Amino acid sequence: MTNAIDVLEDGKLLSYTYAELMHYHGFGYPGGVAHAFKVMQLALPLLSADNPPERREISIRTAFRGPGGRDAFEMVTRGLTEGRYTVDHGMEKPERGEILARYVFELTYRGKTVTVQLKEGHVREEFISVSRKPDRTPAEEERLVWLKQEMADRLLALPAAEVYEVA
Repeated sequence: MTNAIDVLEDGKLLSYTYAELMHYHGFGYPGGVAHAFKVMQLALPLLSADNPPERREISIRTAFRGPGGRDAFEMVTRGLTEGRYTVDHGMEKPERGEILARYVFELTYRGKTVTVQLKEGHVREEFISVSRKPDRTPAEEERLVWLKQEMADRLLALPAAEVYEVA
């Protein structure tokens, strides 16, 4: 299991660790950063097996709305700034249930597309219910902070293929 995401910029290697992505993102959504990290660990080698892909040629379309994921993809690909990152609510898979419906990511590189989706068991029902609750109490906010970090820690401890699968 690699601990970095490798891409190229004009043929020169750039490597990004989870910690570096968090430095760019900040502290708000470590779970979302971890999800994007695992998505890229799985999908990028499938899009470009021989060499890391050129970062500015990768496009991302997703049903995932989280700012942590958005920031991680932006740092690695510059996709948001350059118009290659799209949140598409139509990609949701409601048939997969409330927890899994939005964890769908489509990455495209040089005409090849890979769609990955979260495997069951990696996002707790409690996280979904607390995160979507309006007017959280201070205790619920504190619990949500813990749940986000706990999820990130669990995801990062696993190989990407145990967290996400090709759809």
